[in-house]
Amino acid sequence: MKTIKTTLLLTGLTLLLILGGKAIAGTRGMTIGLIVAVVMNGVSYFFSDKIALRSARAQPVTREQAPRLYAVMESLAGKAGLPMPKLYISQQAAPNAFATGRNPRHAAVCVTAGLMQLMDDEELEGVIAHELSHVRNYDILTSSIAATLAGAITWVAQMGRWGMIFGGYGGSRDGEGEGNAITAILMLILAPIAALLLQLGISRQREYQADASGVQMVGHQYGLIRALQKLEAYNQKIPMQISQSTSALCIVAPLQARRMLAGLFSTHPPLDDRIEALKRMQITR
Repeated sequence: MKTIKTTLLLTGLTLLLILGGKAIAGTRGMTIGLIVAVVMNGVSYFFSDKIALRSARAQPVTREQAPRLYAVMESLAGKAGLPMPKLYISQQAAPNAFATGRNPRHAAVCVTAGLMQLMDDEELEGVIAHELSHVRNYDILTSSIAATLAGAITWVAQMGRWGMIFGGYGGSRDGEGEGNAITAILMLILAPIAALLLQLGISRQREYQADASGVQMVGHQYGLIRALQKLEAYNQKIPMQISQSTSALCIVAPLQARRMLAGLFSTHPPLDDRIEALKRMQITR
């Protein structure tokens, strides 16, 4: 069901690009916007792991340095049939974790020192299973596609604004008519907001899916439930030094500078909702 919802949201983004781009800047402007977004997000996709790890000030660790982390990761990677990802630790007090990398063979998992200190073995297993599920489900690829489409819509809207400033209404330029000025103006305002909300919706669905997949990997939900409960308590107190783009990868949204409408524009679903969904899960073996 979560996969279907993600597909529908991606379809919504695609339709918004086609229809909104046509209304705002015509077919040619829509095409240029898509090309620009693909290039920008392609660079981000191939270098996202380096960007995220540098943002978190993460350092690679060896088996001797983090035997507990290696033991949990090797066990779960074996269960999931995945290559062993590279392991990193960020020396931050805020407990958190994230996975990055464009595919399972180029994956990295980072945990904070605060998380290693806070979690018992069963809770750590739940967190790592969640992150490995992101790797197995190719969530970085899905997020990159969503970012590409949302970026294209925003770029086209920006181009439409400049067109209006210099005397145009953002209508069609390829002989299909000038378009409706009111529709174009509405799309200039609403299309980027709608694209952002659809993109965030995709991110939230992937978090629910990673929770569910991780629980199936472990065989029970108790460790992840307790881990999320601890993370909810501690992440309301301890801020994390991390970029906004990297915070979207974390298992829970880290505490950063307060933002208005933080719930509406959050990349993560409410933790209470995630915990309730986990409690309702039936494990299939």
